[in-house]
Amino acid sequence: MPPVNGGVTLDFKDDFGVLNYAYALEQLEAAFYIQVASNPPSGFSSIEKQYFQDIQYHEIAHREFFKNALSTAAIGSLAVDFSSINFTDRASVLNAAKAFEDLGVAAYNGAGVRIKTDAYLVLAGKIVSVEARHAAYIRDLITPGSFAGSDVINASGLDQALTPDVVLKTAGKYIKTKVNVINL
Repeated sequence: MPPVNGGVTLDFKDDFGVLNYAYALEQLEAAFYIQVASNPPSGFSSIEKQYFQDIQYHEIAHREFFKNALSTAAIGSLAVDFSSINFTDRASVLNAAKAFEDLGVAAYNGAGVRIKTDAYLVLAGKIVSVEARHAAYIRDLITPGSFAGSDVINASGLDQALTPDVVLKTAGKYIKTKVNVINL
């Protein structure tokens, strides 16, 4: 899908719009974890460094899956802005990772109702389960035992679901590329 006004357009009229939305979010996460894994904060333990490298590989695999699945319908690469994250500080990195993972889980949960093709819904379910594992791990690093806090899990035991407009507004802090949304 060609850029519009120097940005990208997410057209939610069909599954490709939803897949491009997921692709945009996976680009953001992959870029974050590549930066963390290539130069982790000095406060990270050796096991944390390894786990963040594993998360990086998962996010790259998710990004590449969507890029390949979308083929010529894929949006372009997004420019990111992580200037608000102090990558030398363990707490700053963990809080950013928590925000990205919680947002990613809520984004997949909120977008699932828009997916029309069963195979894509199954794949989104497989990816969101991995994202939720990342979120639980990172939450537990910040506060042991907080892997499924009431801020993301409701009284019925269900994860939060956010609509694409809410997700993109939150993620926009980290995305330099203009993201246009139509048919939402």
